[in-house]
Amino acid sequence: MISHELDIHIDWDGPFALKEVRESKTPTDYGLYQVYGHHPVYGSDVLLYIGQAAKQTFSKRVAEVARWHDNRDAGRLTFYLGRLRGQRTPRKSDWEHKIDLAECLLIMTHSPANNTQKSIGRLDNDLFQVHVFNYGHHRDLLPEVSGARWTSRLGEMADYMDYGSKPQSKNRKPVTRR
Repeated sequence: MISHELDIHIDWDGPFALKEVRESKTPTDYGLYQVYGHHPVYGSDVLLYIGQAAKQTFSKRVAEVARWHDNRDAGRLTFYLGRLRGQRTPRKSDWEHKIDLAECLLIMTHSPANNTQKSIGRLDNDLFQVHVFNYGHHRDLLPEVSGARWTSRLGEMADYMDYGSKPQSKNRKPVTRR
């Protein structure tokens, strides 16, 4: 049995208006962000996007994204900023890798309306043993998510059977329940 080996702790803060995020410039302004607002299908005040600020601060990253102004209710968008926490600050490359892993797993788990990257594919093997813990104002995100659940590590349960049942012969067709 494989246990998780990489815990990623994220402390979320918000809500913030777009202007507040653009003015935020501290040495800890790296991590993940969530955007909530109007969506024509899902309605008002829904999770639209999960993004990352790994190689640049939240203020620079969010300012680069022009799509915020295309939202029908752009003045009411809200942002939540998630900063990684731990006992010590890791090397920059490790910090960026953890941000990348957490973003991928959170997008796969929560399926934000405007994220086009909804596949774990490129990081599947890296995510097997990742466990993300969300603290603070994490809004609609689950308090914790596990790569063991959302990656291909457990397969499709093809070889699993109900406890107490007898293994079926390879030649017999499986019984389907209705």
